[in-house]
Amino acid sequence: MSKVCDYYFAPHSPWSYLGHQRFIDIAAKHKVKIALKPCDLSRVFAASGGLPLAKRAPQRQAYRLIELQRWSDFLQVPMHVQPQFFPVTPDPAARLIIAAQIAHGNEVALALSTSIMRAMWAEQKNIADEATLIGLACDADLDGKQLLKSAETAAVQADYERNTNDAIAANVFGAPWYVYKGEGFWGQDRLDFLERAFAT
Repeated sequence: MSKVCDYYFAPHSPWSYLGHQRFIDIAAKHKVKIALKPCDLSRVFAASGGLPLAKRAPQRQAYRLIELQRWSDFLQVPMHVQPQFFPVTPDPAARLIIAAQIAHGNEVALALSTSIMRAMWAEQKNIADEATLIGLACDADLDGKQLLKSAETAAVQADYERNTNDAIAANVFGAPWYVYKGEGFWGQDRLDFLERAFAT
């Protein structure tokens, strides 16, 4: 039986960015297939009682920035903890990733996800901007204009909604979130535990 891990994430999530490549590497090491599921984090928060960043207490917001810098330094992953284009609407980027997944498969979609998150958190780019998304897709040797057009179709929107509904049904309340053999792991700081699960 093949091993599969559901991967719920949002392209504007800094924690998804920090854990993304490590998760891909760990899954490859243990021959685990990734079921890529970009989801609408705002709906996940609404269903689980989570607060969007702007509505959190000031001390929580301040500590978040400290932790992001700590993890960026520790992992040696380049990051602007307060990027120029944040907050940002993540839906266009999420749908582009899903369109790539439908047209080209998981590996291409994972690589595009890497590029999109790096563009936001390391390169100060606006991932809600159509020209930016087209450029990132083209840089990945994809037809950016066609992919963006596909991302606006009902089929892609339906997948986005399905991923979000799956996340809510799986009791997801943050991102990234990994589900392996029915067990949830919240956050890039739980990847060690996830790898142990893969190894068994």
